[in-house]
Amino acid sequence: MNRTTLAICAFFGLALVLYWQVQIKRSEMALVVDTRIERPDFVADELHTTEFNKQGFVDSKMSAKHMEHFSTSNTTLFTEPVLLLYPQNGEAKWQITAEKATLEQNANQVSLHNDVIIDAIDIEEPLQSLETQQVTFNLDTMIGRSEEPVIIKGNGFLITGLGLFADLNAEEITLLSQVEGTYEPH
Repeated sequence: MNRTTLAICAFFGLALVLYWQVQIKRSEMALVVDTRIERPDFVADELHTTEFNKQGFVDSKMSAKHMEHFSTSNTTLFTEPVLLLYPQNGEAKWQITAEKATLEQNANQVSLHNDVIIDAIDIEEPLQSLETQQVTFNLDTMIGRSEEPVIIKGNGFLITGLGLFADLNAEEITLLSQVEGTYEPH
């Protein structure tokens, strides 16, 4: 063999060894798991759940297209939730829908986000629907709060405002600022 052939063989051999080392490193990196990313402890699709209070009465019912629960933070994430709230051991009066919801079980509160709609279940209710982009409800006190723009529709009236305080047990809703409304008598 002459020197040129020997140099070419050595060059290709070195290239093969370097390629093999890169592939081994790439395989090792693929096996490394990022421990900073919290993984859900369990996941459910087409979820339906009912929560009872200490007296045995229904507190709330929730259904969702998708759910993920994280035990380290005691938080549950919902996609397309539908929440029925039962104030003070009564009948369900409000159905709440949204694109996303987060249930913080330590605080027993649910935050609903994106296209939040609160509909009255009873068609005789003067207030028929409320729309906003975010609202948080404490499930113990049935008090809801929002800092977002709010639209309230009812039988013959439309009210808009910024911010919301709602006490579902007392059946009171207060818009916090920039309140405007129109009323059309029947």
